[in-house]
Amino acid sequence: MENGMLLHEYKKISFRRPMVIVGFPSVGLVSSIAANFVVRSMKLERIATILSPDFPPYAIVHEGVALPPVRIYAGQRQCDDQGEECEELIVVTSEFMPAPNLILPLVGTILDWCKSNEANTIVVLEGRNVGDAPEKHEIAAVATGEKCRKMLETYGLKEFKEGMVSGLSGVLLYEGERAGMDVICLLGPARLDYPDARGAARLIEHVAKMLPELKLDPEPLFKEAEGIEKEMKAAMESMRQQSRRPDESVLYG
Repeated sequence: MENGMLLHEYKKISFRRPMVIVGFPSVGLVSSIAANFVVRSMKLERIATILSPDFPPYAIVHEGVALPPVRIYAGQRQCDDQGEECEELIVVTSEFMPAPNLILPLVGTILDWCKSNEANTIVVLEGRNVGDAPEKHEIAAVATGEKCRKMLETYGLKEFKEGMVSGLSGVLLYEGERAGMDVICLLGPARLDYPDARGAARLIEHVAKMLPELKLDPEPLFKEAEGIEKEMKAAMESMRQQSRRPDESVLYG
């Protein structure tokens, strides 16, 4: 268990330069909501987990199956009209934000695994607090390396030139660059005070541009946003009432 982190693979898969999407909780939980939406929409298979004795002690239960806090999913992409398979899609997601002392070892574990599986591009999803009316602000992006900066132009993404990207997303950016990996961080404007499903749907729209063959449709998120937000707000309030320590709080379940 290197650096207190253990990456356990439920099954060994041979990848061919996969695209990796990373979504941990951020402002408005937009990154976690969006990452889990990709997993469900694409029917990705859970292939691995990252474990640590310092992670909060809980399991996410989905369709009767108990799932660990950090999960890695994967699936094939169909890249042409003939249905020929190309690079795979991987999603790394969770419902909790690791404590500051856990972020660097967790990022190192993710990057080492991505590198060993010859990941092509890592797309990190992140929420950005822009105050009131986030819908009036554009999605911005930060990229490492010339290849990823050109991708920003290709997908019509505004480059985030000045400011700060905090938490796991920020560390993934500079550690990814240090490791010589291609990393793009999508910064989605979101509401600070509650889970923002509409903000997550806007992120999905830009992810869909990078994965056009998947026909990833954010419309269900827009339609169900109010219900999703109410459910998450209720879950968060329930957790607060349980008076758990901050490092054991579940953001949503």
